[in-house]
Amino acid sequence: MKPNILQLNPILVPAINDTLGERYTVHRLFEQHDKDAFIREHGASIRGVITGGHTGISNDLIARLPALEVIAVNGVGTDAVDLAFARARGIPVTATVGALTEDVADLAIGLMLAVCRAICTGNDFVKTGNWKKNPHPGALPLSRRFSGKRVGIVGMGKVGRAIAQRACAFGCPIAYTDLRRMEDVPHQFVPDLLALARGCDILVLAAAADKAQGIVDAAVLDALGKDGYLVNVARGKLVVESDLVEALSKGAIAGAGLDVFVDEPNVPAALLGMDRVVLQAHRASATVESRTAMGEMVLASLSQALAGQRPEGSLTT
Repeated sequence: MKPNILQLNPILVPAINDTLGERYTVHRLFEQHDKDAFIREHGASIRGVITGGHTGISNDLIARLPALEVIAVNGVGTDAVDLAFARARGIPVTATVGALTEDVADLAIGLMLAVCRAICTGNDFVKTGNWKKNPHPGALPLSRRFSGKRVGIVGMGKVGRAIAQRACAFGCPIAYTDLRRMEDVPHQFVPDLLALARGCDILVLAAAADKAQGIVDAAVLDALGKDGYLVNVARGKLVVESDLVEALSKGAIAGAGLDVFVDEPNVPAALLGMDRVVLQAHRASATVESRTAMGEMVLASLSQALAGQRPEGSLTT
């Protein structure tokens, strides 16, 4: 009999789903109308859980799965999982750390280019026929050069380093802040976020920072200044969105590129009509390559744990 696995989020790569189906009996909780009844019927037999970083798993659900041997997070965020609770029960919690680094960094650069060069505004101008109606050079305001901009990175982990590497290719000086100085990083360490914002043209949020929130507030945005840009590919909750909306509305900063938000999929309505803002639907890792690699790591975590081994990358055991 194949082991029973509970899946809390869909996986969008058909090959990964095929392999899951070959190896396990997969119960897709997200497809169930009465989830509570489903757990009452099947909970005792569930040996593994697949979830997403945003969804996580509640302590109550963990407690209702007495045979649970592994929680495999198909993502890098674990703030929606109580790691201490899982650790106390000897349950390994894994995440797909490293699988999405390159694509998240690529999108960060894409957002920087998009907001500086007003790429989305130009795209809309052409597609809506406004260029034909207004062919004169001044129909659109001049944009800003990205090359050479001073880039400040919040979080010099895997993603932060990958962003720095790419930005360096554009001749951008790099500074960063983190919990400590990284001795193997050649860039300037600035321990104070306000000072980092004051000294850069583009502030990029790349920190996992599962327990941090609201660190980019009105004071930080004022320090970034009227010619500065904010890019967030980390966590929506790191930004005080009301302060960001106000800063953009009054021209306290030049623009923003955002992939994440506090209450997804709800985006502050004021941001939707701003030309100087580029928005994405939490898509930094949404490539075939990243999602395939993430799925393969989930498969490996399940296989190792159910074979009685400690999964590679376990955060709790």
